[in-house]
Amino acid sequence: MPEQLTDALAEVRALLLDPALTRAVAAGRRRNATPASVRAELRPVTLKAGPRLQIVTNDGARPHTRNVTPGVEAEEAVDALLAEPFGNWHVETATSTVQVRVTKKGDAQVHRSTAGRVATTTTHDREKNYLLDPGDPLFAAIGANAAKRRQVDAFLRALAATLPETVFTEARAEPLRVVDLGCGNAYLTFAAYRYLSERGLDVEVTGVDVREDQRRRNTALAEQLGYGDRVRFVAGTILDAHVDPAPDLVLALHACDTATDEALARAVRWRARWVLAAPCCHHDIAAQLRRNPAPEPYSLLTAQGILRERFADVLTDSLRAALLRLRGYRVDVVEFVGSEHTPRNLLLRARRGDAEPTAQQRTEYDALVTAWGVTPRLHTLLADSP
Repeated sequence: MPEQLTDALAEVRALLLDPALTRAVAAGRRRNATPASVRAELRPVTLKAGPRLQIVTNDGARPHTRNVTPGVEAEEAVDALLAEPFGNWHVETATSTVQVRVTKKGDAQVHRSTAGRVATTTTHDREKNYLLDPGDPLFAAIGANAAKRRQVDAFLRALAATLPETVFTEARAEPLRVVDLGCGNAYLTFAAYRYLSERGLDVEVTGVDVREDQRRRNTALAEQLGYGDRVRFVAGTILDAHVDPAPDLVLALHACDTATDEALARAVRWRARWVLAAPCCHHDIAAQLRRNPAPEPYSLLTAQGILRERFADVLTDSLRAALLRLRGYRVDVVEFVGSEHTPRNLLLRARRGDAEPTAQQRTEYDALVTAWGVTPRLHTLLADSP
């Protein structure tokens, strides 16, 4: 075992046996090695018999729980877990968080941060919990100010609400694959990786952007952060960029106009299990509304330019949600981040299901596009898809 990994696991061992431990998770696997459990979680508990270290392991079929006494029994149990070839360790204490990830070469990448708390706000006399510690090295690397930290937290909460808890406990032969289409400077791409890996997931992330200079910049940042073998970037269009294998989760955050439609179309073709899309501008449907007379008695909705644009926003995202439902997705349209931060604050949150679309859903969609005389770009992109 490389000395760097030995030292990292020794640090983890000390934290696991420290009375200040609050929670620890081991998950994932190292290259060419598979642990006996797909996941292990440790936390201190207090029973009638006294304090214990609770260890819950999952072999992929069901969880197994045992409570060991501090001292020799706990040390032996911890040593047995540390001997397993887990790919990730995430350890939280009352004052700090330590994450260890084993690279493909067998080296250890260690990230340390203080406890995930921030000072009380001016409007509420309480502390706010962030899903990603505001002191995380990621924020320094991306130059995040307070507003960007809030946006990251809002995004991560939407992500957490989208993924079922079973994602973090089920046995996986392959890593969870995430693609961010139109990733730009990729700060949300990195945040998604950081959050999911901290939850103990074996995860691989691909960022797609049309600009080659962004690809180089983001790749260099991934190497700087130590994510180089798990977060990669490719240059290409949303429709044509090479992404293989197909992702489980597709992100498209503030892709402009029909770029959001292109991202949703690719997600459908990939049969992605989950999709998070935060649309930006909506020029395509707005232009069609300018060309076509509004059905009666709704001409007042489009008579004024500013009202037509706002109605186009609502109509565009309503039709996108309807088209996703017709492709077997359950869709929620929710607020992504407060409107005080950006007026483009809607999020389409979709989960692929097994239910076939109903005749009523098809009828409602057909009636809406016919009444307004519009053809959504997403409809055209999906026309040739099975």
